[in-house]
Amino acid sequence: MAAKRFVLVAGNIGAGKTSLTQKLAEKLGWLSGFETVEQNPYLGKFYGDMRAWAFHLQVFLLGQRADQHIAAHAAPQSYILDRSIYEDYHIFARALHELGNLNDEDLATYRRVYQLVIEHLPRPDLLVFLRAPVDALLARIQARGRAMEAGISADYLQLLDRFYAEWLASFDLCPVLTVPSGDWDFVNRPQHLELVTAKIQEKLSGKDDVVFPEA
Repeated sequence: MAAKRFVLVAGNIGAGKTSLTQKLAEKLGWLSGFETVEQNPYLGKFYGDMRAWAFHLQVFLLGQRADQHIAAHAAPQSYILDRSIYEDYHIFARALHELGNLNDEDLATYRRVYQLVIEHLPRPDLLVFLRAPVDALLARIQARGRAMEAGISADYLQLLDRFYAEWLASFDLCPVLTVPSGDWDFVNRPQHLELVTAKIQEKLSGKDDVVFPEA
């Protein structure tokens, strides 16, 4: 029987996380988990007044993602999650603070709660990080036309990109596989999915020689 694996997919908005998570789960026969917005009581309020609801939203998402993380690790089958709990603080809470929507006290309080939560979480087996240029991210966001993403700017994506680089520079909870996803299409180009699947399996087996050809 194949070993049970627990994999997280991380990356900027529009990097292709959901598409890759779905396709990998289908191909490998793994269970998959995604962020749900329907059960989020704060999201609509947050977009109406970000400063008033940013802290509430982040705490809710932290609890939701911790539940998901624990359930995925405990499942008997291999599991892959679209976005990691670690991005909640290192990327999005910091971005809210940088933009003035989360004050110093709230960020410090949130960070303390975040640290208490992640200290007791099981470690994943692999983090797959999708990296794409900001212009590619912006083009994908505009193409999918989601109302809640209408205000996302290149400057905001660049800010998140910087925070991702800082976070990954010190991330040591598990191996990281970086996938250059700017020109890759995991849905319509099977060869791209095949290559990424092979590299993930190599990384999980302990092989470190990961070289991506030009897309």
